[in-house]
Amino acid sequence: MAVPHILLALVTVFLWGFNFVVIKVGVMDMPPLFLTALRYFFAAVPLVFFLPRPKVPWPHMVIYGMVMGCAQFGLLYTAIKWGLPAGLASLVMQSQAFFTMALAVTLLGEIPLKSHVAGAAVAFGGLAVIGLERLNISAMVPLLMCVGAAFSWAIGNIVNRKVGRVNAVSFVAWTSLVPVLPLVALSLVLEGPQAISAGLASANLMTVLVVVYMAYGATIVGAGIWSFLLLRYPAGTVAPFSLLVPIVGFLGAYFAFAEEITLLEVIGSALVVAGLALNVFGRRLSWGRVAS
Repeated sequence: MAVPHILLALVTVFLWGFNFVVIKVGVMDMPPLFLTALRYFFAAVPLVFFLPRPKVPWPHMVIYGMVMGCAQFGLLYTAIKWGLPAGLASLVMQSQAFFTMALAVTLLGEIPLKSHVAGAAVAFGGLAVIGLERLNISAMVPLLMCVGAAFSWAIGNIVNRKVGRVNAVSFVAWTSLVPVLPLVALSLVLEGPQAISAGLASANLMTVLVVVYMAYGATIVGAGIWSFLLLRYPAGTVAPFSLLVPIVGFLGAYFAFAEEITLLEVIGSALVVAGLALNVFGRRLSWGRVAS
């Protein structure tokens, strides 16, 4: 991967890592499904009035919008609302890297390099170490919801690869239209009109900042960069960058909510970085040994 594109990937890492802190702030007062609908509404409007619709078949756009909007973030926001710590959520979501790699092999015929497999194994070990102290039976339901969100993200990655080269920002903006009405309908049925009214009544400047960050920082800029990279590199090369997201998530949660960072989490985070480095640079290092 070219160095400028590595830097772009790291920008997305920060935007998405800190987004877990923003999500936790947002769902304190706003119903999670309705908050997700607000995120996607403002990610689409007003950009769709200025950007042409990408030349992508509607079925691809609908699938992408539903799995990323309704499934991924609907589940994630609800899991955090139900008590899943922001730091742990940022960790569990990165299992999407392994789902993505498996789906890319199965559906796209991509062949992972040995360095990809080795990097994934090391990083998975790091994720397991981090998760050792954070899992308990009372958190099982929101944890499983978060795993489901990660699998939905992986499906979105594969759809992103299938659409070909399109304007990434236009693609994200137009697909953001898709989940808005389904999310509002789900919110009315599952959360109820009273919860929505109470959330809107308690809205303040912080609520506005939360929605703006999620809609434009995490969705338009972050997802736009992510789509740009997935259209230019194999999914197995891009997806592991997300393994850095929990490091930002844990640090952000620590400073914002005093979520504890333990020694095991430090060790696990170091393994995640090592796995990512092996995935990104392993092939180059092997070439260097062959050349010498």
